[in-house]
Amino acid sequence: MKRRLIVLGLVLLSGCSTIEPWVSPFERNHLADPIMSFNRAPVSAAYLHHVYQAREGARGAEGGSGGGCGCN
Repeated sequence: MKRRLIVLGLVLLSGCSTIEPWVSPFERNHLADPIMSFNRAPVSAAYLHHVYQAREGARGAEGGSGGGCGCN
């Protein structure tokens, strides 16, 4: 029983070694297109995120940069 589990585990793990990326390197620029974002209005969402960070004083905690004055 133990030997069968070991063999089954090795067979399952060996299947992961041949996985190739689904996206080719030359196709990755399409995934970085702003139309692929989850927001319908990415510019507006970026502005609201900026306002939230300035208002909460949490500047930089979520990947933002600059001071808390809102001048960036």
